[in-house]
Amino acid sequence: MERVTSGAEQGRAGRDRERLQVDQGGQARPFMRGILVHSLMARGLGFEDAYGVANVIRDKLKGRGVVAREVLREAVHEELEQRGLAADAKASLSPTIEVRSDGGMSPFSKGFLSQSLLAAAIDPNDAFDVAREIEGTLVRQGVTDIGRRELRRTAYRNLERRFGPATAERYLVWRHFHRPDRPVILLLGGATGSGKTSLAVEVAHRLDVQRVISTDSIRQVMRIMLSPDLVPAIHASSYDAYRVIGPVAEEEDPVIAGFEAGAKIVSVGVRAMIERAIAENTSMVIDGVSIVPGLLDFHRYHQDAHIVFLLVANLDEQAYRRRFEARAQSSQRAPHRYLRNLKSILRIQDHLLELADRHDIPIVDNESRDDSVLSIIKHVTGTLRKAEEFDADELL
Repeated sequence: MERVTSGAEQGRAGRDRERLQVDQGGQARPFMRGILVHSLMARGLGFEDAYGVANVIRDKLKGRGVVAREVLREAVHEELEQRGLAADAKASLSPTIEVRSDGGMSPFSKGFLSQSLLAAAIDPNDAFDVAREIEGTLVRQGVTDIGRRELRRTAYRNLERRFGPATAERYLVWRHFHRPDRPVILLLGGATGSGKTSLAVEVAHRLDVQRVISTDSIRQVMRIMLSPDLVPAIHASSYDAYRVIGPVAEEEDPVIAGFEAGAKIVSVGVRAMIERAIAENTSMVIDGVSIVPGLLDFHRYHQDAHIVFLLVANLDEQAYRRRFEARAQSSQRAPHRYLRNLKSILRIQDHLLELADRHDIPIVDNESRDDSVLSIIKHVTGTLRKAEEFDADELL
């Protein structure tokens, strides 16, 4: 029986025939104006220029069906020449470089490469410069495809030449452990306002760790599940929980007693997050005031995960005060609550520092955010380097 096509189906078929596609090594892919705009902007063109060129190219090639990549490249070149923009976007006309791996071929990305280089604990601008230099070298040599291992070797040698062998090795260490058989779990403890959350987010970004969670989030979930009558400490802030827990022993510091009462409850949730990360083999960064040295038995996980624990501190009281004031300005919150309780917060920090010393937990004095980020990354890769046999030659 002959099938009757509807008007809608005929319309779709007509649009499919009109849709411009680009032949990439025998495989036709749809022409995406947005991708061309992004490519031209990545090479230095402003948005208006890139958008204008992409519109003209789409209209010029519309109706041709499938065009070779070389035809598209030549059309872009001609349009740039006519607009006097060829010099600005010359690099964008270079042949596409593909990266070979076990999973197949993927386009070379200067952005992805510079992201991976951040694990060497270098400045983002330096990482981008190295990636750009590698891209330029490959283009000049006429390379159209490169193995992922060879690309890693090239990156390692560039880092070694620019920054020395220690920096280059950090890059290799993280590449080795980034997708291991055991996840890497970074824990950043610290008193309220020490800057641990912003450090956690930035370190996770530079190490390409997708999961970041704060114990504040864990505590908020627990607040919904557990009433104030049952566990009053988690329904108050860490620095004023002593107001709600009732009397404590005479020899105890009530501020510390209240803080620890809340931390003990929240640490149950921290343990659950660690065990979930292990079950899913997913690296994670967890930060929060409830991550207390000696409170969690991390040794129990040593066969299942690489756990790195650091304590973030602010040893300059005036700097601590200024941090709260700046935090209030950026979030439009009054700083009075934190400043009013600064002495309690500092007592908790002193307690955490004492525990860190007792349990051999390294301390990051967060004077400079950028320096602290680099310090944490160096500590992570250094800890991993010592934790397991690592053969740089095997990765190179």
